[in-house]
Amino acid sequence: MLASQLLTDAEARAADAQFALLTEAVNLDKKLRAHPAMAARFEGAMARAIPSAYPDDGPGIAAAHWLLHRALYRVNRLGMFFYDGLRRYSNERSPYLMAVRERIERAWQEAETRALDVAAVRRLEAPLALRARVRVDLDPPPSAIGRYFAQATTAAGYCRIVQLTALEGLTDAAHLARALAGPTNEVQATLTRVLVERQRQSGFFTGMLEACELSTEPEAYFDLMPWESLASLNHASLLSGRRRHFLRFVGACLYRETAAPAAFGAYRAAARRLGLPEPARGYWDAHVEHDERHGRWLLEGVALPLAAHSPSDAWEIVLGYDQQKRVSER
Repeated sequence: MLASQLLTDAEARAADAQFALLTEAVNLDKKLRAHPAMAARFEGAMARAIPSAYPDDGPGIAAAHWLLHRALYRVNRLGMFFYDGLRRYSNERSPYLMAVRERIERAWQEAETRALDVAAVRRLEAPLALRARVRVDLDPPPSAIGRYFAQATTAAGYCRIVQLTALEGLTDAAHLARALAGPTNEVQATLTRVLVERQRQSGFFTGMLEACELSTEPEAYFDLMPWESLASLNHASLLSGRRRHFLRFVGACLYRETAAPAAFGAYRAAARRLGLPEPARGYWDAHVEHDERHGRWLLEGVALPLAAHSPSDAWEIVLGYDQQKRVSER
């Protein structure tokens, strides 16, 4: 793509503002049929953003990622109830918004798939591969960024961490709840146990926000979030909302529960070093203390039984694990 065709930050912001208005417009699809120009700025920006974000090689342009994942989040948000005005959900089944989501997701997922050797994953013995991955990620060597958070971040920096993780922390359980629709069985029962504990942990996040004197509204800090954080939320929405991706969703959950103690341990260490009260670190404490157990539940009670039940598709659990690791480590 020529440099003159690349999306600028200003163009991305203008297109995002227009799309935000579209998602809340009354009778959106009827209005678009009568006045298609009302989406022209966004449509033009999206058409340029997709090849800018997902070139054949390289990481893509940040402004393009930012626009696409904010747009995708705005559509996915309509599938979760935030206990706000009902009018905000008028377009939850809008054909136009569904088409936007499909267009962005298709390009994004094709790029994510290219980044991994899927053929090699398909050849793996899934149970052995999952056990090996869990052993590695349960106790990884300290990362440079983890050491920085634990040893050097300031009180202001700690509050920014809390702000940037608030939306994911407050909605984490909702994605698992979406994926649980189905008949009762042992796998379902284990996932429900994890869900109950995740809901309790989300309550700790509310207490942590209050202790840091921050807003407890889930989207209060939406505009601070980098596109990488939005991509993680959108990844959870995609996997939890599609029954076809259930095995990938299980793999993603297994990675998140396995890796959380090490990742959140650095945040907990920062809070302790800064002398913050216990409520200001309660969410991290809960994850560090309980997620290793959740990981065992998911491995032994969900992932391995599903691999035995669907051996020809078990590789998708490993793929979901590896994709979630890639998304989380950005």
